[in-house]
Amino acid sequence: MLTLNDLKKNETGIITGIALEGLMKRRLIDMGVTTGAAVTMLRTAPLGDPIEFYILDYNLSLRKKEAGKIYIRKVGEDVGSK
Repeated sequence: MLTLNDLKKNETGIITGIALEGLMKRRLIDMGVTTGAAVTMLRTAPLGDPIEFYILDYNLSLRKKEAGKIYIRKVGEDVGSK
């Protein structure tokens, strides 16, 4: 399974699941990080953590730890069978 950590600069993914729990999950959901939302990776900090994403018309920075628990499928990936 792919996570937000797997996105490269300017790549977009659609959220398919969130493996976080508790307050962190609640805060992300409140900010629109929900199944079906499109997320674009913008840039990483100089040391690679945190990572900045674009979602729902705003920029969101997440630590790699949290980004690794948000599952995605990349836009353009084939989801159905041929």
